[in-house]
Amino acid sequence: MVTETKKPKTLSVAPMMDWTDRHCRYFHRLLTPSARLYTEMVTTGAVIHGDRERLLGFDPAEHPVALQLGGSDPEALAEAARIGESVGYDEINLNVGCPSDRVQTGRFGACLMREPSLVAECLAAMRDAVAVPVTVKHRLGVDDQDQDTDLERFVETVATSGVSTLIVHARQALLTGLSPKENRSVPPLNHQRVYRLAAEHPELNVVINGGIETVDQCEQHLAHVGGVMLGRAAYQNPFVLAACEEKLLGGQAPISRQSVLAMLQPYVEERLARGTPLKHMTRHILGLFQGQPGGRYWRRYLSENAHLANAGWWVVEGALDAVNRAAGKAA
Repeated sequence: MVTETKKPKTLSVAPMMDWTDRHCRYFHRLLTPSARLYTEMVTTGAVIHGDRERLLGFDPAEHPVALQLGGSDPEALAEAARIGESVGYDEINLNVGCPSDRVQTGRFGACLMREPSLVAECLAAMRDAVAVPVTVKHRLGVDDQDQDTDLERFVETVATSGVSTLIVHARQALLTGLSPKENRSVPPLNHQRVYRLAAEHPELNVVINGGIETVDQCEQHLAHVGGVMLGRAAYQNPFVLAACEEKLLGGQAPISRQSVLAMLQPYVEERLARGTPLKHMTRHILGLFQGQPGGRYWRRYLSENAHLANAGWWVVEGALDAVNRAAGKAA
């Protein structure tokens, strides 16, 4: 068991279902050497009984990388956490924010905010099982339990587990009437509530998530909280991670999108040789030229060619040629 201390200001990329797989994380690591990366949520049953290489495998270059678990049984979560630690993850995170129907049926995700004592029990079991940090990601509230008093009760109860890092998606979750996609955008953002939570609990490391898109926004949030977690912006406009690396973390980021691709090429070719289809990797780089001349041509070329049976690195080169031609015309 580890005694957690308050951490310095941090940047991380959110766990996102169907997006932050190992190929996505490797790509993101090229853009930001310092930010913490998170897996997609993996259920305890899948971790304990499933194909661990397929579900949990990752490249050493991804460190620091965290495993996000979904579940509500303390014993199973402890076992899954032990497995995650043995595989080499740097942190184990509990999902208490996902609003999907499937997650609710399994009694985990956002519906657990109604049961703070159970969340605390789960987190305590996980902390007792591993030596790496254990954290929790949650919403501001769920359904009618969305007042400051509800959030305070949840946080105070969860803190009894000894977990001190709370990643807060700054929206409530509405489990009836909204789809998971709508739950990511329809409930209004309330960053001020996260600020108040951090101010009222200086003993906790509060990380803010939700609707954050630019370096300047990250900087503004970091004046009030211990860390910022980027979600869809990091996926849809990934080069923002390079800007964050330099301005927020003081690290060395790639100087250009082309240099990122040069670093990515050996990884893609190695995975191609092992039988990974190109489309499974290039889908994560569609946004690399977001907002740039030729970005539309980049996305179109990759989308039209990455699925071909003989698709190889030549597809990426062709897409880059399309970008360069468009940029030349724009100039």
